[in-house]
Amino acid sequence: MTPRPLLLAPALAVALASCAAHRIPGTEIADSEDNRAIYSVVQGYAEALQRKDAATLLSLVSPDYFDNAGTADPADDLDFARLEQTLPADLGKLESLRVEVQVRKIAVEKDAAVAELWSDGWYRIQTPQGIVPRRDQDLHRMRLIRRDGAWKIIGGL
Repeated sequence: MTPRPLLLAPALAVALASCAAHRIPGTEIADSEDNRAIYSVVQGYAEALQRKDAATLLSLVSPDYFDNAGTADPADDLDFARLEQTLPADLGKLESLRVEVQVRKIAVEKDAAVAELWSDGWYRIQTPQGIVPRRDQDLHRMRLIRRDGAWKIIGGL
């Protein structure tokens, strides 16, 4: 007796599904221990930012943090000490903050990683001219490093 194609289709679908790469739910990111840990750090970052919680944000950041803001001018460079000093005041200028962060990709190489993020934020900010409504959308890379078994942000806040 020859197998019927219609009877083989469900078995083939089950076999193919079991071979498919597992993904972190709601993403196209491969489900691995490192990717889950990095994804969790990014989610923690987004939640702390939404709450304007400087202490929690700083707890996610490595003491080795450094960001040159994409310029050659050292005046806008940001290290951990400067971040620790300026973050609470910067967050204090924000009103009605709403931010959504999506992790698009995660690339891990040994104890270093890069997470590609899409962020969409709505807020009002206090300026010398008064309160100004803003909406910012950005695709950027957050760099992370593993220290003592934990992933920490080392650049790209």
